[in-house]
Amino acid sequence: MRLQCSFAMALGLLSLLVMACAQSTSFGAKAKIEAQGDTAAKRLKEAITAQEADDRKTAPPAPTLPDPAMRRRAFDAMKSRVSAPQMDARARAALETGRAELDRERDAMAKRLGEALGLEAPDIEALGRGAMPSAKPGWVPVLFVSSSMPVAVLRTYAAQLEKARGVMAFRGMPGGLTKVAPMAKLSAQILRLDPGCEGPACAMRNVQLIVDPVVFRQHGVTSVPALAMIPGDPTLPYCEREEDSPRGTHIVYGDAALSGLLEEYGRLGGREEVRDAQARLDAR
Repeated sequence: MRLQCSFAMALGLLSLLVMACAQSTSFGAKAKIEAQGDTAAKRLKEAITAQEADDRKTAPPAPTLPDPAMRRRAFDAMKSRVSAPQMDARARAALETGRAELDRERDAMAKRLGEALGLEAPDIEALGRGAMPSAKPGWVPVLFVSSSMPVAVLRTYAAQLEKARGVMAFRGMPGGLTKVAPMAKLSAQILRLDPGCEGPACAMRNVQLIVDPVVFRQHGVTSVPALAMIPGDPTLPYCEREEDSPRGTHIVYGDAALSGLLEEYGRLGGREEVRDAQARLDAR
């Protein structure tokens, strides 16, 4: 009995010793972790401080402003700079020459574009240096049309007007007078001999297309197609013509072939006016 009691007490003491050792081990590990964490934080702080110091050493120094005396000397040197009038004059002359050349090129391009659209009279001297233009007939057939008409119909009229030496007149340009590209495209579609051809080398019909709202107003044209026989040269730019310039005596309306329009014009009393145009149109 006494032996059992002693053995039990020994077991209890052993248990207390194990628990004490476990608690001591736990407290030691925690203290070790805390110590290592403090050490790591200290090392990180030291590394950041060292990097900042290195950055300050390698950063370029801020420029220092010159003292007032140095700045005054610099301005005095600029004021005392020796001028070169000849060089300045040459530079100004070159600038003026470039501007004048640009203006001439722009005017020449605008003139060529105006002539192509019938808005400006052609250069007679330039034409004379090439081939002399044929004399204008006394009465010119002018066919009033619109860009809203089918291109196929306009192409048919262009082929007939080429034989009769007539003119195709539009009231305005598609997209307005400020947009030339749509009118240039439409003109090419009308005048190309081969509708599938593309580019500047395509053969074109010898028919003058004009954009002339004045001639529409002078003849009171309200619908298209319409035909008038106009004396003189109807392709002159309307800004150079007077309001009382010569005009046709009759207007023929109707979606008919040019030959039919000329015949109807003759029946209205203009047989003498359409005689030459009919003869050229009937010639084979």
